[in-house]
Amino acid sequence: MRYISPAAKVMSKSVGNDVIILGPSVIGDGTIIESFVVIGHPVRSKLIEIRGKGSDLEELMNDVSEGSVIGKNCIIRSNVTIYERVEIGDEVETGHNVLIRENTRIGRGTKVGSGVIIDGDTIIGDNVSIQSMVYIPRGTVIEDNVFLGPNVVITNDKYPPSKRLDGVKIGKGAVIGANSTLIAGVKIGENAVVAAGSVVTKDVPPGKVVAGIPARPIYDVDVFIRKRIEYEKLKTP
Repeated sequence: MRYISPAAKVMSKSVGNDVIILGPSVIGDGTIIESFVVIGHPVRSKLIEIRGKGSDLEELMNDVSEGSVIGKNCIIRSNVTIYERVEIGDEVETGHNVLIRENTRIGRGTKVGSGVIIDGDTIIGDNVSIQSMVYIPRGTVIEDNVFLGPNVVITNDKYPPSKRLDGVKIGKGAVIGANSTLIAGVKIGENAVVAAGSVVTKDVPPGKVVAGIPARPIYDVDVFIRKRIEYEKLKTP
């Protein structure tokens, strides 16, 4: 089924079949929306509000949705759900089966891999690379040019389930290796590196490389960069 809200402003000509665009959503020129995508999905409280009010669910959802904004030249692949009150910058790309919850802002040029869950109330900067199966909870702040490896888990509750949520902040240019876990409230400094498989329980200073469970500093980032350059030189043609 294809449903596009009368209140939506769709400037792109590349919108697939079986797409649902709700509320006063805006889709920028040149953006590709593949099939089975939902944009402007209402929050839970609004679904409860419309429950039992009729059988035309898309119309009911449309009436309560505040819509979302997607910039120019984006690629939103199939089976992506974007909730209402989401702002996505120009040239953002998603993989398949991505969930982006309400009150999320994503900057220009960011890549969001397949299976990623962004649980809302989150700020993500420009040119961020989020690899597949990453979990990003409420209250997370990710600054520009950050790399998150596959299966990174960010948390926001140190003693779950508690009534206090404490978001993680990741500074510009930081690298978080695959399968790492960041514990609620930690701050990752600019250009810091978290090695794959680490569990970060304390703040990481800018420009430091940490590894282990719990993660501890092992050397400065200039050593990491030198190792990366040497590794790249060994790459076979």
